[in-house]
Amino acid sequence: MSIICMDPRTDPRWQTLVTRHPSCVFHSAAWMHVLAETYGWEPQAYAILDGAGEPQAGVPFCRIADWRGERIVSLPFSDYCDPLVDTMDQWNCLLGTLLAEHVPVTMRCLHNSVPLDDGRFLLTNRAKWHGLDLRPNADTLWLQLDGSARRAIQKAQRDGVVIRVAQREEELRAFFDMHLGIRKHKYHLLAQPYRFFENIWHQFMDRDCGLLMVASYQDRIISGVLFLEWQDTLVYKFNASNPDFLGHRPCDLLIWEAVNYGKDRGYKYLDFGLSDWDQEGLLRFKRKFATEEKTISFLRYPADRSPDAQQKQIQNLLPQLTELFTQETVPDAVTEKAGNLLYRFFV
Repeated sequence: MSIICMDPRTDPRWQTLVTRHPSCVFHSAAWMHVLAETYGWEPQAYAILDGAGEPQAGVPFCRIADWRGERIVSLPFSDYCDPLVDTMDQWNCLLGTLLAEHVPVTMRCLHNSVPLDDGRFLLTNRAKWHGLDLRPNADTLWLQLDGSARRAIQKAQRDGVVIRVAQREEELRAFFDMHLGIRKHKYHLLAQPYRFFENIWHQFMDRDCGLLMVASYQDRIISGVLFLEWQDTLVYKFNASNPDFLGHRPCDLLIWEAVNYGKDRGYKYLDFGLSDWDQEGLLRFKRKFATEEKTISFLRYPADRSPDAQQKQIQNLLPQLTELFTQETVPDAVTEKAGNLLYRFFV
């Protein structure tokens, strides 16, 4: 057995590993290209090879060094990214290589419990995850929906809401503008840079590995969901709506059309992704459709490093700047530029 460092975007052994192990879209080369092209980080992976050179286990990560200090993240801005390990021995071998760098290490785990049993890691946060089994027939899926979801879908259809798959980047921009507005006006948070969404479009939509599904009312885009596709799973990554049109219930119809799209494409699961623990509205919405609910665990190895004075100042400054740039009086264009500059420090 040996441990190597590889570029998971280009090394075919990484593709072999993610095919053999339970993996998610955040292990994909396409997702890592998005991170690299948006933020300039260089994704890497440590992998264990057997005597024949075949990959047996691995963990992807980015090294980040900025005003907040040095750290290793597996992987930035991913809902979850479980290490691809089967045993504690594999985990200890890979982790020992990471910890040898003597910097904090963070990751989010959903399906793999091995890291959760490692006492060297602290549980720093939790989030909810929901999934829907798409294998039952369409009639069964319809009947197992919450009654409020069925009524909302029927209302959207009566009101003339039309669902389609976006074909042009102009539609992506319209979706982003709604996303920016929700982040700013509802949650008082900054949005990822628009180039992040452009890179998702080029890496996934241009390659028929994802779609932006939009809802229109009287020829105006009023809602949308950005989906990524991976192996047997359709992944719900971002959603956005115009709050003035929510009475037409476009969000429920979008999910139902995504269910039908997923079944037509032969997918087995719809992954609803991460929801913050306190996002009660979003949790209620996803529970209307989901058949499974789990916890995403945020883990951190502290490396016995306390932030220095400058890092503490930056950590305190970021929420203050966020509050400043998401005030109602700040033009949305300025808020967008603030996200372009600051979002990279939120990982």
